[in-house]
Amino acid sequence: MSKENTQILNQRREKADALSDLGVNLYSNGFKPDNRIKELIPKGEHLAAETLDETNYTYSIAGRIMSMRKFGKAAFFHLVDSSGRIQVYIKKDALGDEIFSSFKKWDIGDIVGIEGKLFKTKTGELSVLADKLVMISKSLRPLPEKFHGLTDVETRYRQRYVDLIVTPQSRETFKKRVEIVRLIREFLSNRGFMEVETPMMHSVPGGATAKPFKTHHNALDMELFLRIAPELYLKRLLVGGFERVFEINRNFRNEGLSTRHNPEFTMLEFYQAYATYHDLMELTEEMISWLCDEVNDTMEIEYQGTRVNLAPPWKRMTMDEALTEVAGIDAADLADDEKVLSLAREKGIQLEEQAGPGKAKTELFELLVEEKLIDPTFITAYPTEVSPLARRNEENPDVTDRFELFVTGRELANAFSELNDPIDQRQRFQKQIDEKGNDDEIHSVLDEDFVRALEYGMPSAAGEGIGIDRLVMLLTDSPSIRDVILFPHLKPEVPKEQKKKKKKKSV
Repeated sequence: MSKENTQILNQRREKADALSDLGVNLYSNGFKPDNRIKELIPKGEHLAAETLDETNYTYSIAGRIMSMRKFGKAAFFHLVDSSGRIQVYIKKDALGDEIFSSFKKWDIGDIVGIEGKLFKTKTGELSVLADKLVMISKSLRPLPEKFHGLTDVETRYRQRYVDLIVTPQSRETFKKRVEIVRLIREFLSNRGFMEVETPMMHSVPGGATAKPFKTHHNALDMELFLRIAPELYLKRLLVGGFERVFEINRNFRNEGLSTRHNPEFTMLEFYQAYATYHDLMELTEEMISWLCDEVNDTMEIEYQGTRVNLAPPWKRMTMDEALTEVAGIDAADLADDEKVLSLAREKGIQLEEQAGPGKAKTELFELLVEEKLIDPTFITAYPTEVSPLARRNEENPDVTDRFELFVTGRELANAFSELNDPIDQRQRFQKQIDEKGNDDEIHSVLDEDFVRALEYGMPSAAGEGIGIDRLVMLLTDSPSIRDVILFPHLKPEVPKEQKKKKKKKSV
């Protein structure tokens, strides 16, 4: 901590001590505001400059002081609550000597309650003339300087509470996130989907290929895993007779961090019996375009300087078509397994010895095509080799009835017609385990109970997962996943003094 910040902290603590000596309760618990600031705005619109509200009605509001101008016997400050911002005017002769004297030791950042009447100043700014002022919570730390805000990105993520206080855009992003999730629930519920909850601790991790977080249940003396996906439990519900289910779920993957990856993230997964992946393409297109229009009043948005049109219809291409049209690979080469494998190696792709052409095509797609798909594009016909849970295409068993949705060069959704043949499913699980080899990053165990569930009979169905965090990034023009997660994972905080010592040693 700098000497300047230490000095400010000491000054604030001295003020707090002085207020306590005056008998001021710094953390009172009795003030209950009757109004929110946004309610006051329309009630004072009719007032002319330098006019007091003739109704003589007294309003009661509470919030945080965000700016302050003190004069001899009067002061102005701006008060902010979760709904808005308004100016407050206080006078010594209205409050009395005792309260006004204590106010001189109040600071920006303090949370206060006021009661008063509406009026407009000379400049026409709607304000509250306070006749009661209460300290609710004394702020012992200064807020960031208002013109620069919280400029250090890591501090914004680490001290999200400060970021929300001083950065209106952050508040709006998270309000919009809440609205997006609410609308998703509304959209699916209106179409007969039932929201369910499935376990977050699994004895066998499944539903995706990823390294799980491990934990231990003491009473049962067994190893458990934080879920990497809820898929296999949701499909058990299809077996049980729930034909349309969804879950907005937290998933955990013990892998790297980036602008698009957080170890703990939110997914929407939904499953519909007697549907195919074609049905889910239609539903996905309808849902996301509607969401965008609801939260942004348009289907054409800007994401990090690039215009993106989410209005239907969206483009559809098979993976082979995308490799030909976007990456310029000859269609005849894609039909030749050896040429595909050779081309992947030429591009510097490291393939396992047992990898086939399906894996090579997928790697080529991720390298050469993915980042170029800006407007929403459905990529279909994924190789069976990389789709262990998807139904094989009946005309071409080398590919599956699967799609992934790409927008702004990144995957947003993954869906397929579900595999419901228990024999085929067991074989694919076993192949996945065999191909894992010595890769300890992936925990592969055959889920016998899931196969048993399929043996009872699961209806034909289609299922999908949509990354909520990435969807919110898109609809709020946020560059990093950390901008849309309230408390993203970070390395432990290192004091600045230690950072300086490390820099000196490295020099």
